[in-house]
Amino acid sequence: MAGQWLLVALGALCLPAMAAGRVHVVNIEAMQFQPSTLDVQAGDTVVWKNKDPFPHTATAVDRSFDSGSLAPGAQWKMVVKKPGSVAYFCTLHETMRATLDVKPR
Repeated sequence: MAGQWLLVALGALCLPAMAAGRVHVVNIEAMQFQPSTLDVQAGDTVVWKNKDPFPHTATAVDRSFDSGSLAPGAQWKMVVKKPGSVAYFCTLHETMRATLDVKPR
């Protein structure tokens, strides 16, 4: 009986980890966001990594998020919360554009 309670207690400890979202990476490289379209779920984390030799931003067109200037080698992460499609771009290089598609969890 004590073993069953231990399993229940351990299972309860694991629930928050299971409920946490996935981590997705967007590489900023060769003047592009890679991938250019990313499908995620609400609660997931997106990490933008600047692999170019100059700064970039990841800024939503609707301004719902903005990484600020990311120096070469820097990264920025954000937990996505609201379902929907969000176009984003680099404010320093406005031809760099991508889309984040957030599905409900």
